[in-house]
Amino acid sequence: MEHDHDHSAPAWKHDGVRVIPAGSLDTNTAQTPGMDRRAAINFARVGAQKLWAGTVTIHANAKTGAHHHGPLESVIYVVKGKARMRWGEKLEFVAEAGPGDFIYVPPFVPHQEINASPTEQLECVLVRSDGEAVVVNLDIEPVEKPEAVAWIDPIHKAP
Repeated sequence: MEHDHDHSAPAWKHDGVRVIPAGSLDTNTAQTPGMDRRAAINFARVGAQKLWAGTVTIHANAKTGAHHHGPLESVIYVVKGKARMRWGEKLEFVAEAGPGDFIYVPPFVPHQEINASPTEQLECVLVRSDGEAVVVNLDIEPVEKPEAVAWIDPIHKAP
């Protein structure tokens, strides 16, 4: 019996499931003062086309400036600590999340990420709906003044 072999089929051993060990996350990703991001899943690491996933550790009392992530959806899973999110045109809405809680941030929603603890780190897992890093810093007077500067790097300019 003869079998037809499709030579264009993926080599599942190398193109299938990937396990990213905890100690191998990539710090070569956009950073915000007071926060340490580490990429686990993205195009460069595993060829992901439609999402970015990694961890973020937010230092005690650290806060971002007001921003949104354009058309991207974001999910934050709180592993340890207490997260506070502010959102709205004037960041007038607030909610807090603790270990085991999920936070969903829809596209284009102005928001501010805050470690609600003045003494303990906040550890989270972050997933975004695209591999591109989209951050639009906004000129909104935040209710809680950031102690760190806005996310500014060669891709993301100051507001």
